[in-house]
Amino acid sequence: MSRRSLTLAAVVGLMAATAGAAAVHPDAEPARAERRPVAQIRQEPGDAMLVQRMAGDSVVDAHSYERARDRFRQLRTDNAGRAETAGVTWRSEGPTGIGGRLKDIASDGKGTLWVAAASGGVWRSGDGGKTFQRSWPDSFPQAIGALTRGPDGVLWAGTGETSPGGGSTTYAGTGLYRSADGGKTWKQSGLTDSHRIAEILVDPKNARRMYVAASGDLFAPGGQRGVYRSENGGRSWRKVLAGATPTAGPADLAIDPKQPRTLYATFWDHQRRPDLRQYAGPGSRAYKSTDGGTTWRELGGGLPAAGPDTGRLAITVAPSDPNRLYLLRVHRLGNFDGLWTSADAGATWTRLPDDPLLRSSQSSYGWWFGKLWVSPGDPSDLWVAGVPLIRSRDGGRTFGYGAADVHADQHAMLWENGTPGTIYLGNDGGFYRTDDDGATWVKAVSEPYTQYYTLDVGEQDPSRMVGGAQDNGCSRSYGSAEGWHVFGCGDGLETLINPVDQNRVYYCSQYGNCSRSADGGNTGRNFTGATTSTRRNWKAPLEFDPNDPSIMYYGGNILNRSADGGVTWTPISPDLTEGEGPDPQYSFGTLTTVAVAKSDPKRIYIGADDGTVAVTRDGGAGWTKINAGLPDRWVTRLRVDPSDADVVYVTLSGFRSGSDAAHVFRSTDGGSTWKNISGTLPNAPVNDIVQVGRTLYVANDVGVFVSPLGGSHWLPLPGLPETPVMELRVHRPGGRLYAASFGRGMYSTRIPVR
Repeated sequence: MSRRSLTLAAVVGLMAATAGAAAVHPDAEPARAERRPVAQIRQEPGDAMLVQRMAGDSVVDAHSYERARDRFRQLRTDNAGRAETAGVTWRSEGPTGIGGRLKDIASDGKGTLWVAAASGGVWRSGDGGKTFQRSWPDSFPQAIGALTRGPDGVLWAGTGETSPGGGSTTYAGTGLYRSADGGKTWKQSGLTDSHRIAEILVDPKNARRMYVAASGDLFAPGGQRGVYRSENGGRSWRKVLAGATPTAGPADLAIDPKQPRTLYATFWDHQRRPDLRQYAGPGSRAYKSTDGGTTWRELGGGLPAAGPDTGRLAITVAPSDPNRLYLLRVHRLGNFDGLWTSADAGATWTRLPDDPLLRSSQSSYGWWFGKLWVSPGDPSDLWVAGVPLIRSRDGGRTFGYGAADVHADQHAMLWENGTPGTIYLGNDGGFYRTDDDGATWVKAVSEPYTQYYTLDVGEQDPSRMVGGAQDNGCSRSYGSAEGWHVFGCGDGLETLINPVDQNRVYYCSQYGNCSRSADGGNTGRNFTGATTSTRRNWKAPLEFDPNDPSIMYYGGNILNRSADGGVTWTPISPDLTEGEGPDPQYSFGTLTTVAVAKSDPKRIYIGADDGTVAVTRDGGAGWTKINAGLPDRWVTRLRVDPSDADVVYVTLSGFRSGSDAAHVFRSTDGGSTWKNISGTLPNAPVNDIVQVGRTLYVANDVGVFVSPLGGSHWLPLPGLPETPVMELRVHRPGGRLYAASFGRGMYSTRIPVR
């Protein structure tokens, strides 16, 4: 999501704003069978990573990602010992204190904790949540959706995240994993084609009996989706509950801790395509089983009937009174649609009052949360996940804030066994702990699982780094005794440090909302309003002229130029895109990348989300489209050879089903013709490309690759966790290559610089 850590006062203001906007939210979807023209579907927070990987009726094929990862591993094995990569050692550059989205929490009841990072694997804390260390192999899928610890001490992790947003929508998991040694080693334990796992339950009285909510493929109906049960500790699985429609999968599971053969499940009918965001449907329903999952009945007795407007459902059981249940329903538009309670184990239900704070907490993104919790000692102490964490002490009749001064967007809570008042919280900002029943919360000081879109490195001082992170703002490595810290932005997108004056810093939030600072980011002034465009990309491009960093370029659907470091701006192009009309490319008609030739500052290349590539040879007076011969895909990056303005590289997105089109092209004649140089690269989106002499480096969704001769033979650089790498920077004075990973922070390695 797109909101930074919020104080209580800020949350109040945000809730008022989002509540007022909910009824006309631009992402409102029609009923399940309807579709709208692409132009009417605006990007949700985090959608940018998804929409650039889809086209027309083609959607993300989860198996394409697996094939790309397998190809990366094979290349790594085949090229082990090569001189070009043998000495590569990646160094973590942090941050450790920013954090990132957590989806679940497990505990041993004695102060050792494990957390599930949305795209960063599993992490362990031995000090009650103050610091976290990696507890998951770098070579495993890093997207984790669920985590639990059984009564026998076995840890279970479910890969793939059910909440469809925040950048990790693209990345499906590979099933369930098991660890019998506290997370030191893990083994695959089935459900390999489940794509996304929302919940794992272990019978508290029989560790061999388990239940898994397999949400299934977001992009295609059917498949391995439903509630699955194992009676033999995960060695085999049987589906015990399927959805009422092929696109309905379980989003929540609950168990009666006193009678663990009584179970509750909610199913969520949802699917995503380029021209469809179906987040509701008749398959969204709630169920109960009293025989350990063998048979189920649909819950009614006062609950609204299933229908096309029913979205995500959350359900929970009060541990101290298992007859007391709560159920929350989200409307198809994403906003709150009712809270119900039952005092008789689900036989009958009563709708609770629509508390204004409860309604506004869900905003227009209720499908993003989908969790309720009840305090172990008080069945009337209800907590609800939303933008803020909210709490009711009277059984859901009235609500107040449950946590002030924590990050927005809540996903996980856990009470420490036997420790009254100790609660753990996981949200988009990471891990928090309270020891006074929610009066005060303390954030972890070391949690290295931040999802970065961008980074930059100070040319004068490489210890000065900045980066833009998913829902964790723009952060910097300097200016505080505590090291890395957030200094601006909502979602952090483009971040730049002036190469000749490191105090001049530029930083952008979503949709090109950009600021400039003359004191390293301590203070800043927004300049978006000084630019000219009618549409702006989620990650609007902002670039320096490599010949003179006081000259800058900013792209919406029109390219803007500044000659005074971003103070004033002048449009230097018409609309360079194909416009915002219905388009099978699922684009928004915005520029995505800008590249200026170092050898000829009047030569400027642009790329757009609709596949457009264009060039001006006279500083913007005239433009020529040069995308003939290129795949019709989202353009992710353009780079120009520093010594030859006619040599230009273009990278493109991918993962579209049924398509193995290349992702890296080179032109030696200024874009008149293009040559595919993807060669041995895995078929995955390429997010960035940099050039050092004749050597090329690319970052894609499975790692970083090098082509020593600048051609089509690519070697993987080993040693990084298998997360998407979104951006690269070369620090020539220090001879290092820097990489921004989406889920594991930033890394650097030494490279030869000529």
